[in-house]
Amino acid sequence: MPPRDGLRGAQPSSVHATNGDPEGRLSEEAGARAERVRGGDAREVARLMRDLDDARPGAREAFAALYGHTGAAFVVGVTGAPGVGKSTLVDALIAAYRATGVRVGVVAVDPSSPFSGGALLGDRVRMQRHATDEGVFIRSLATRGQLGGLSRSTAAAVAVLDAAGFPVIFVETVGVGQAEIDVARMADTIVVVTAPGLGDGVQALKSGLLEIADVLVVNKGDREGAEPALRDLTTMLQIAERPTWPGEAPRAAPVLLRAVATTGEGIAELVAALEAARRAPAGERLRRRRRQAAAQVVAIVSEITQDAVAEAIGGDENPGPFAPTIDAVAARRLDPWSAAEILSAAAKRTEDENE
Repeated sequence: MPPRDGLRGAQPSSVHATNGDPEGRLSEEAGARAERVRGGDAREVARLMRDLDDARPGAREAFAALYGHTGAAFVVGVTGAPGVGKSTLVDALIAAYRATGVRVGVVAVDPSSPFSGGALLGDRVRMQRHATDEGVFIRSLATRGQLGGLSRSTAAAVAVLDAAGFPVIFVETVGVGQAEIDVARMADTIVVVTAPGLGDGVQALKSGLLEIADVLVVNKGDREGAEPALRDLTTMLQIAERPTWPGEAPRAAPVLLRAVATTGEGIAELVAALEAARRAPAGERLRRRRRQAAAQVVAIVSEITQDAVAEAIGGDENPGPFAPTIDAVAARRLDPWSAAEILSAAAKRTEDENE
């Protein structure tokens, strides 16, 4: 297994001793795949990520076999509006960490076409200088229609990189708006990137993205408007109430930095801010991890439910048993809430019958 360099005291998951399969329920092949991932086999890491993204047979079993070996990586979410330079900033961060010998994993999410489902994985293009570095693993994922700035398999891809021994993992979201903040539910630290010219102080005040930031970076800080942007954000941080997650203590104000990712200006300060966050008290990190676990389970339950409902509804060429209900909504003979109640009641009856 590759050394987990740069962990600086991070505590591994308490379930490591179970080997991910305490009752011996998983197949030999699943265990072998998990061991190849843990041994740093780049091809197996890529294969498992692909299989999880495509929901291929055997992928979930292999994932279950290695999941007990995750939890040690420091996961940094990098988000912000389109065009602020997130990919260039991540590229500079990779270089900074690699200069100190730390291995780095990256999951970059790109928007996909609503028609073909395909995506131009452009974020990866901006990180090509690291393509031949064995200490860097970059995986691009398409959103496939998923909202919130991530894809359905982002959390799974991060866990695979974690199990493969990458101590620092960056998750770069698609260019997101003010409320698409799913990354806050899966990363240890959130870097929100902005740039001059994206709006006035009022725009900054109403942005939900700024509320999730642990580190706030004004990138392209050499451009006109950088100083007003920094002033607006400084004022906002002084007067705005810092929201907290339910049941958690008040959060510290985010660190505000100026950077020019293309030249490396401000990158050392950003790394220092990330390392300070990485040394957060164990209790705080545990609370975040529990919140992440809850969010992931809820998302999977929601996905399973949506898939089941979609199958029951069917499409024009392959109508399901509840297609007439949807036809009634389309014809305005039935309202959507009543239709949803019909489907929910039918699902409950099916569940009761199966028990």
